[in-house]
Amino acid sequence: MSNFENKPAVLTVSQLNRQSKELLETYLHRVQVSGEISNLARPQSGHWYFTLKDQKAQIRCAMFRSRTQFVRFAPREGEQILVSGSISLYEARGDYQLIVDKMESAGEGALKIAFEQLKEKLAQEGLFDPAWKKHIPTHPKHIGVITSPSGAAIQDIITVLKRRFPSLPISIYPVPVQGQAAAPQIASAIERANLHGFCDVLIVGRGGGSLEDLWPFNEEVVARAIFASQIPIISAVGHEVDFSISDWVADLRAPTPSAAAELVSPDRFEYLSRLEQLERQFIRLMQQRIQQHRFHLLQLVKRLRHPKDRLHEAMQRLDMAEMRLTNTVEHRLQRLNHRLLLASNRLQQQRPDKQVQLYHQRLQQLKQRLSHAMSLNLRDLQQKLTRQGELLNAVSPLSTLGRGYAILTLDNGEAVRAANQVTVGDRINATLHEGKLICQVVE
Repeated sequence: MSNFENKPAVLTVSQLNRQSKELLETYLHRVQVSGEISNLARPQSGHWYFTLKDQKAQIRCAMFRSRTQFVRFAPREGEQILVSGSISLYEARGDYQLIVDKMESAGEGALKIAFEQLKEKLAQEGLFDPAWKKHIPTHPKHIGVITSPSGAAIQDIITVLKRRFPSLPISIYPVPVQGQAAAPQIASAIERANLHGFCDVLIVGRGGGSLEDLWPFNEEVVARAIFASQIPIISAVGHEVDFSISDWVADLRAPTPSAAAELVSPDRFEYLSRLEQLERQFIRLMQQRIQQHRFHLLQLVKRLRHPKDRLHEAMQRLDMAEMRLTNTVEHRLQRLNHRLLLASNRLQQQRPDKQVQLYHQRLQQLKQRLSHAMSLNLRDLQQKLTRQGELLNAVSPLSTLGRGYAILTLDNGEAVRAANQVTVGDRINATLHEGKLICQVVE
């Protein structure tokens, strides 16, 4: 009987798995593991499932959708990665697994160390000092762009500049923007632009990518070329969350190449830009709220020990809430886009060419009205002149002469109005309706 009493208690499979899971999550709560990706699966739910292996062993891994959105590269089969997470056990199958909440490319660790060392070195030399920052012209006359001629960044910049200020001249200095040969050519392009001297602002950058893709803009040769430039430089490397050494050395940092074009070009649509800014802020705020709720939910899930069915039910409720929130955001964006369209239509109605056309039409109407008024005024004057001529003719001495009368004048031209003005023998002139007579006074 004593031997039977010393035997361990009999456990069900569910009890054994639950106790094992509690032990793993308690004593291996946070771990960092490096290895090679294998058997990568990405179902429509947005979760990632894969195996992490080395030469001797492997472990199953799961990364939920709430964390995959923060991975800044696309993982591939056979790629070396560094992950952080917690050890757990899937009770239904008894599978030992790693729940991943952070993933990095294995090469990023060394690059980050080099990045921080160079950043500290240049900061001590004063290359980041605001006192050296040059003023970015509000209305530049010529823009230079140093980037890849085939990348999306140059197309974004050209599209924005054509929309905001089409007549603004652009000079493109084509360079590679990734790889070992990129940094010297970027620095050389900056020097050539300064030597040419016809650009009054430069945009240096590229589109988004991994830390390795963006590394030429973290090279010391590029940083010193930017600092030595006499032309103000805007650094536009990657996306808004990406920061490079060029961003700190440049006179101005733009979150994206498109944003750099927005900053450097004169703004004819300032209120539309403000609307877009509010839209981005709203989306960013909603994303932060979603992230906070997801993080809070994950913390609750870690503390609770739910059975499989209840866990699925909680995840389904989360998906439904996310769908409702997404619909709310989409409806809000639709309303904002509608307002943007109305504002754009109003702005089109105020275009200078339409105003010139309206003024031209009005000028033609005024010319027609002036010509018509002049014709009417001339006709009225002619009618008045005719009437005045008729009145003048009625009182004219010539009209009186036509009725048989004559006008008598002395030789000096004085009119004879009385008989005592002349004496017998004086000569007088008689003006008739037709002709004149020279007469002598007899009596």
